[in-house]
Amino acid sequence: MRRRLLPLIMLPALAACASDRSYVSDPQIRLAGTEGLPVPGKNDIYGQQRPYLIGPLDKLDIKVFGVDDLSLKVQTDASGRISMPLAGVIEASGKSPAEVAALIETGLRGKYVRNPEVTVNLEDTVSQVITVEGEVREPGIYPAVGKMSLLRSIATAKGTSEFARLQDVVIFRTVDGQKMAGIYNLKAIRQGNYADPELFPGDVVVVGDSQARRFFRDAVQVAPAVVTPLIYLFSR
Repeated sequence: MRRRLLPLIMLPALAACASDRSYVSDPQIRLAGTEGLPVPGKNDIYGQQRPYLIGPLDKLDIKVFGVDDLSLKVQTDASGRISMPLAGVIEASGKSPAEVAALIETGLRGKYVRNPEVTVNLEDTVSQVITVEGEVREPGIYPAVGKMSLLRSIATAKGTSEFARLQDVVIFRTVDGQKMAGIYNLKAIRQGNYADPELFPGDVVVVGDSQARRFFRDAVQVAPAVVTPLIYLFSR
């Protein structure tokens, strides 16, 4: 029995010649382009280094220069808030660490600390992650901190397994509420045929075979992603 892990679609990269074809048998899946997956918006990746946006249950390291008693490690609550001594409750979710530091400085300034200097650093994240599954050595969920690419995400998962299909790598993504996916060829990327695509929080990478990949096998059949990726939209 097939299990629908991802409400998305799959995509491949076309070869350069026009004879390369993609066959779509499912009317709710359609070809959208060959320029790669679009960048998700702030609402899609809720909260993503562009800069990193803090989310619920993230762990932060807060330092107030010269005031050791106010330097502490905190975890945002389920709504993305933190409670800071003297500064009160801070709405951290959806803000960058620098923005949260500025809010804390505002709360401390004047009444408690003359010229507060605050730094906020991310210590651990559970709200912004990338999932890597399929034929990799260590499938799992990994923090999306900094600029993450497809090749880097696979390296983070300790590389591909012995039986991985390097020409069959799918990235699933949601942009403006639209579910979509793309198929990439790792060999083609390493050879410089096209750029290593950037990943964003919430992306799911499937290397080779998986239950998610098999879900689309009957609906979409494509040539290997040799020159440029194909993007499909999934309307379900």
